[in-house]
Amino acid sequence: MKTDPLLDPEFLGSLRRDMVRFADLQLRNKAQAEDAVQEALTAAFQGREKFASKASLRTWVLAILKNKIVDTLRQRVRDDVMVDAENDSDLNAYFDDREHWAEDTRPSSWATPDQSMENKRFWEVFETCLYRLPEASARIFTMREVMGFDTDEICQTLGITNSNCWVQLHRARLALRACLGGNWFGEAA
Repeated sequence: MKTDPLLDPEFLGSLRRDMVRFADLQLRNKAQAEDAVQEALTAAFQGREKFASKASLRTWVLAILKNKIVDTLRQRVRDDVMVDAENDSDLNAYFDDREHWAEDTRPSSWATPDQSMENKRFWEVFETCLYRLPEASARIFTMREVMGFDTDEICQTLGITNSNCWVQLHRARLALRACLGGNWFGEAA
């Protein structure tokens, strides 16, 4: 007799912990993150007979959570217009007059990127750096690079223009580079 993993307390506890961390990072609101996780787990439990095993159960439940997060983000956009008041002058410090990397900001070579990427500590530092980004930039970066949304989906979900999306992605990448450079790769920030 096959047991239901959603009824296994150890599996469910581990899954829920990961879901809460992911939702909190996306929504930056503990109550909304908890609500999204609860709704996703409830939907997974109620619809578990529809699970076709094409992906792992964990992946399937996380996909449900992603949809709940998108629903929450769409609701936020309807409730409140996002305004980006960031200053572009801080970006100019990374480039010279010819729009090439300034000497002291040029990306350095990584000694062992494979080891760094697999290192659990790296992901902790990365998550901290991501959490330090402005809310809109972090959300857009995660939707694009983690959740796999294309630009049009992001723009439609958040009610932003294509160019605003690309500017936010650019800023997020620069900020993550600076944060990881200073906190992981030992470069001057």
